[in-house]
Amino acid sequence: MIPRRPEPELMLEPGQARAYAEADFAQPHEGFVDAFAEVFPEPVRGPVLDPGCGPGDVSLRFAARHPDCEVDGLDGAPAMLAAGAALCAGHPAADRVHLAEGCLPDARGPRAPYATIICNSLLHHLHDPGVLWQVIRRDGAPGARVFVMDLRRPDSEAEVKRLVAEHSADAPEVLRRDFEHSLHAAFTPEEVQDQLAAAGLDGFRVRVTSDRHMVIHGRLPERAE
Repeated sequence: MIPRRPEPELMLEPGQARAYAEADFAQPHEGFVDAFAEVFPEPVRGPVLDPGCGPGDVSLRFAARHPDCEVDGLDGAPAMLAAGAALCAGHPAADRVHLAEGCLPDARGPRAPYATIICNSLLHHLHDPGVLWQVIRRDGAPGARVFVMDLRRPDSEAEVKRLVAEHSADAPEVLRRDFEHSLHAAFTPEEVQDQLAAAGLDGFRVRVTSDRHMVIHGRLPERAE
């Protein structure tokens, strides 16, 4: 197993943020919303927290799929939020998606506690992964639905190169570079299990869902432990 190599926590370059906002992530982002519905098929109502929302594409897709919810997205990168403002313009769910600047763990969801928390591709950016689980426990209501999707670290450098070639061959150079860095920065399912145990979230499930992704899901404890 290759060692983890952390990457910068925030995407601060305007060109980098623009490339993410303009990229076609329809398949993985719709896949995120589909996968949530498979785990939690019941209707989603009320406020939803999306920490590390980036330009807000997943927030918008989630809100569009669940018309009785509103999504509060938090991100620490102003460039990402600026790109998100352009992405929201004219989107049919934009009036139910609220993106705000804030770095975890200091930033707090404005309508905590939340009955639903979603998070896509934030975990591998964090130098201290415990921050995500701390925020989820702090801002989630008892019994809250939690659904996290992230990259998982490959076993070898050769596998990193294969994944980059297979999944981002036609992407702009900035996205190919970031994808490679993110694969090195990602955690393994076993490491995530250890993180969950340390956070008191042993009941959460970690599942490998593709050659590069895993999902982590569960419900917060009904009472404080």
